[in-house]
Amino acid sequence: MPYTPATSPEAARRVACIGAGVIGGGWVAHFLARGYDVTAWDPADDAEAKLRRLVAAAWPALEQLGLADGASPDRLTVAPTLAEAVADADFVQESAPEKLELKRSLLAELDAATSPGAVIASSTSGYPMTDMQTTAADPSRLVVGHPFNPPYLIPLVEVVGGTHTDPAAVAWASRFYDLAGKSVITMDRELPGFIANRLQEALWREALHMVANGEATVADIDASITEGPGLRWAFMGPCLTFALAGGEGGMAHMLDHFGPSLKSPWTRLEAPELDRALRDAMVDGCAAAAGNRTYADLVAERDQGVINVLRATGRLPQSPASASGEQAR
Repeated sequence: MPYTPATSPEAARRVACIGAGVIGGGWVAHFLARGYDVTAWDPADDAEAKLRRLVAAAWPALEQLGLADGASPDRLTVAPTLAEAVADADFVQESAPEKLELKRSLLAELDAATSPGAVIASSTSGYPMTDMQTTAADPSRLVVGHPFNPPYLIPLVEVVGGTHTDPAAVAWASRFYDLAGKSVITMDRELPGFIANRLQEALWREALHMVANGEATVADIDASITEGPGLRWAFMGPCLTFALAGGEGGMAHMLDHFGPSLKSPWTRLEAPELDRALRDAMVDGCAAAAGNRTYADLVAERDQGVINVLRATGRLPQSPASASGEQAR
């Protein structure tokens, strides 16, 4: 059936968070900090006490990030039943354990208990919505809203629907998350593990191989990221970073020059065939990401970004201006 929203993302004011563990509790803290009224439910006997401790522990960090007008932990209500938690919700965030049958039954129960038109999002980190929406009466409003831990601190959320999700519900959820202060990637198709988890997993598997084979220590591997590419990835990402490796020729020159090395046995992952379609997709994608920024602009942005990250992590002293400002105060 087609999805008909009950309200606009801009008008949504009450969020229901179902599941109040580490991820669900993190969502509660985030939505509270953005000025929403939040109703939570979790079946555990000690869930409310743990949730309120989590919110209290997160609040100092949220204050540093900046609170929305009216934001307060006092706007949290813990409901005794799932039905009461979602009774007047404009949006529902489900964060139950990663068990497929549990997700299926819970999403069907939420669909039955929630007002028609309210989008229901799952925090799943691995299951496609197509597999989870099979028993819901109205699967058109079920989407994935996959966060990163902790949701109140890490901006990213990946949004994608299932086979029976109406694209309008995906668009509604993406807009809502954007208004709620998240950095949103709206995926146009389901992908096992989504985007960021797949990239993390590739690096993680290679790290395990190196430790298992005695090729590197855990300390070596962590330092190779924190002292190397991780400094650049914090603000530019791997694609634009590699584009700069091609100099003024950009991604096209990088692929043409280093493309053959994809066949080198550097990792245990099999490289895709670097055909014309893939080459053009990478070149065009980097050009779109760069926008109006020139090569010189990107180099300057990268260099200043690395300096900023080094300073922020205490590996460089504060700038002279900052230091003099501190002395002046």
